[in-house]
Amino acid sequence: MKKKVIRLKNEINMKFDPDKHHRRSIRLPGYDYSRAGAYFITICTQNRECLFGNIVDGVMVINEYGMVVQKCWLETEYIRPGVKLDEYVVMPNHFHGIIVITDEYRKNVGAYCDTPLQYDNVYFKSPSKTIGAIVRGFKSQTTKQINQIRQTPGIPLWQRNYYEHIVRNEMDLNRTRQYIIDNPQNWEKDENYG
Repeated sequence: MKKKVIRLKNEINMKFDPDKHHRRSIRLPGYDYSRAGAYFITICTQNRECLFGNIVDGVMVINEYGMVVQKCWLETEYIRPGVKLDEYVVMPNHFHGIIVITDEYRKNVGAYCDTPLQYDNVYFKSPSKTIGAIVRGFKSQTTKQINQIRQTPGIPLWQRNYYEHIVRNEMDLNRTRQYIIDNPQNWEKDENYG
């Protein structure tokens, strides 16, 4: 316990050093992630822990937590008008999905888009209409619901970031769809296999 207190005290007293303390963005510089188009995302669980079910004979069998992930994913279209979902798969320790942002999404104003919210007499706007905002909302909702089931409030469910790929054309879209469909069959060869 004493070592932990000393370590925390040292971390608090550390000065910011831009050469040591930086988070590099893995996003495409200058790209507008609210732009209409298709985006392939992958989100991994914290420490790649297998939480959402098992692969049995090349088929993903989701458990209660996996059902929460699937339900929250499918709700995305309803809480964010103008966002369409394409192929997706819940895997034991990660999630793959294709999100399609339409021009309609950028125009919508509503409870989940640009409505100002009041908190302690200060007005805030909800997150931007980007892929990042969609992923943040999805991660937040799944974490909250699964932690309620597990009775583990405040425990991270997902890794800090996510992988995204901007789908460039129809051939790329079809290749990505096939990758998602085949993912359970290729589980033992997957980099996330654990």
